[in-house]
Amino acid sequence: MPKRAKPYERADRYTHAARERGYPARSVFKLEDLDRRAELLRPGLHVLDLGAAPGSWTRYAAEQVGPQGRVLAVDLTPLATALPANATAIQGDAFDLADEALAAYAPYDVVLSDMAPATTGSRSTDAIRSAALVERAIAVADALAKPGSSFVAKLFMGGEYDAVRALVQERYASLRTLRPEGVRKGSVEVFLVATGRRA
Repeated sequence: MPKRAKPYERADRYTHAARERGYPARSVFKLEDLDRRAELLRPGLHVLDLGAAPGSWTRYAAEQVGPQGRVLAVDLTPLATALPANATAIQGDAFDLADEALAAYAPYDVVLSDMAPATTGSRSTDAIRSAALVERAIAVADALAKPGSSFVAKLFMGGEYDAVRALVQERYASLRTLRPEGVRKGSVEVFLVATGRRA
């Protein structure tokens, strides 16, 4: 009997559109929509992309910041796409603040995190693990982001939502919770999009 595909393994119109545009994953459309709504990326900015594999967010960010901008991608897994000259990928722990390579283009104008935990099937457990990843991304931004910068992080909705949102809100002048175009139906993921980091 053939194995039934998991819902997230099925190709949809976003998957096909990403392939047509040369991106390794459909997630590019989430960042594109967030960027359109919050005006996150513009020429000349320095961007840190945490948990960057397979590389769609990195490539999109590099295109938006242009040749005068810089993007540093960090992931435990190698990226699955070629990067333009203004983007660099390092394979390593995105939370290892002792790693001087993380500060290559610091201070950063934008810190991005599309990180998600390995799911367990328990929504409450997965939400707790997702919240922990966002908290660690906040710590990276605390160390490496500049005043006035922006922060984007994926979060699974759950009991930790209010506490995590409060952590971001105390650091940034503006915070929105957005569900961008491209998020699959039935997914519990949302994105915290914050701008105007306080000094």
